[in-house]
Amino acid sequence: MDIVERFLRYVQIDTQSEDDREEFPSTEKQRNLAVLLKKELMEMGAAEVRLDEHCYVYAKIPANTNHKVPSIGFISHMDTAPACSGTGISPQIHRGYDGGEIILNKEKNIKMSPKQFPELQDYVGKDLITSDGTTLLGADDKAGVAEIMAMAEYFLTHPELKHGDICIGFTPDEEVGRGADFFDLKGFGAEVAYTVDGGALGEIEYENFNAASARVKIHGVNIHPGSARGQMKNSLLIGMEFQQMLPVFANPACTDGYEGFFHLDSMSGNVEETVMDYIIRDHDKKKFQEKKDLVTAAAEYMNKKYGEGTVELIMKDSYYNMKEKIEPHKYLIEIAQNSMKAVGVEPVTLPIRGGTDGARLSYEGLPCPNICTGGLNFHGRYEYVCIQSMEKISEMLIEIVKEFVTVHR
Repeated sequence: MDIVERFLRYVQIDTQSEDDREEFPSTEKQRNLAVLLKKELMEMGAAEVRLDEHCYVYAKIPANTNHKVPSIGFISHMDTAPACSGTGISPQIHRGYDGGEIILNKEKNIKMSPKQFPELQDYVGKDLITSDGTTLLGADDKAGVAEIMAMAEYFLTHPELKHGDICIGFTPDEEVGRGADFFDLKGFGAEVAYTVDGGALGEIEYENFNAASARVKIHGVNIHPGSARGQMKNSLLIGMEFQQMLPVFANPACTDGYEGFFHLDSMSGNVEETVMDYIIRDHDKKKFQEKKDLVTAAAEYMNKKYGEGTVELIMKDSYYNMKEKIEPHKYLIEIAQNSMKAVGVEPVTLPIRGGTDGARLSYEGLPCPNICTGGLNFHGRYEYVCIQSMEKISEMLIEIVKEFVTVHR
């Protein structure tokens, strides 16, 4: 099956995950894609194909070499982000992009312009896939899923090519920070792995944010505004004051590279109660702790000012920078770089301004750097992926497997 055909098939299956759900996976509809992937892997002839009770899909292409080669894994996630609708995705192919505006939805006048997204100029003459502008596309991470599936099909239809064990894993709920919660490391069987969950062609990433979430609940006192003097405690105003205590430029819109941030992700409430959800990020562990300490200090100050119990802070760590776990296995980066060069792609090593399943899996004993998928503008209506990039990345995954055989000969 052609990689584009695979991708278009996958993105039209709604797999949007949901925050703050006790159930796992957070949405049952993720199983629809999981069932399809299991079926396709079995039809290809992959071994040990299984879909477990937690909605993880696993498979293996057994080694056919005469010498020991470390087992290698490839992992992508099936869910799409809660930030933008994943229902009724209508993918569109734009052949030979001319460098101008892309009309996503003529009826609703939704356009994507290189003035807003200058990176589009890198894709002049290429073929791009977008949504119709009313949903996200789902390239994050169904492009990665399609690329891994294309790689698997290649080795299963070319048994003459020598390789070690190739382990495949597809996870649910990555977008809500739970993709590694029930990952069966032992059953997966890989000694090292790559997540295929990055951005533009050529990117290799083995540094990611340290991450925490913070929920700030503000408890106010509502009194009729006509007689509120000295008695009303407006939780909305206290919430605004809390936000003003954080550094004004330490937010995602003003940071890049290795700069961390505080991100107010949602805010809702009334005079009586307001809830503010933050995510806190920094690559540097010391600065990460300082950011968490600042949020804690702000909450303590507000409680002193407005009375104990006014601000309730619930903060927890989500994942950590995988750099320290990857550096003892730096050859994984070198293999990825060599594989890119072998298919004519210039590798670029960048820090992830986010996280992947690989960050948590690296801390659980599976070194797992991240490589590109060919997509950009993830989590929103302007998401797109380049067809030629997806094809190159699938070739690159094949080269990684070949390189493992060469390096360990």
